[in-house]
Amino acid sequence: MAEKIFDQDFEGFWREINKSGLPTYSGVYVVQSCIYNKEESTVTLKKLIYIGKADKSIRHRVQEHEKLNDWKKELRTGEVLCYSCTEVNSIYNERVEAALINANKPIVNFEYKYSFPFNKTHVNSRGRYSKLKEQITVIRH
Repeated sequence: MAEKIFDQDFEGFWREINKSGLPTYSGVYVVQSCIYNKEESTVTLKKLIYIGKADKSIRHRVQEHEKLNDWKKELRTGEVLCYSCTEVNSIYNERVEAALINANKPIVNFEYKYSFPFNKTHVNSRGRYSKLKEQITVIRH
């Protein structure tokens, strides 16, 4: 595959308690720790925990995720899990996921953290994600 540019608009935030509201499209999701302010109905993002992909439904993938307990181990007192996501055609899910992992190095991810098996990839992120770098370029290594 040749060099490719992805412009991604992130939606969010869904806290763990309301993750059943996550979208049902294919795409990439970001798991972060946050503190929820009930009075102001706001979240303050703390750290990037995990980046993953869903070939069919982000909602289903997150609800059934085998690493949920690993994510929760990264939380400090008063923090909860918080999700944001972006729609990506399932053909490119892995490439976008790998680029974001390689550039941002989330705590719980291992695959793609120090290697990238695709041709040069640019990802421009916009929207509600906070802990991701806005513009990244990753090359095969």
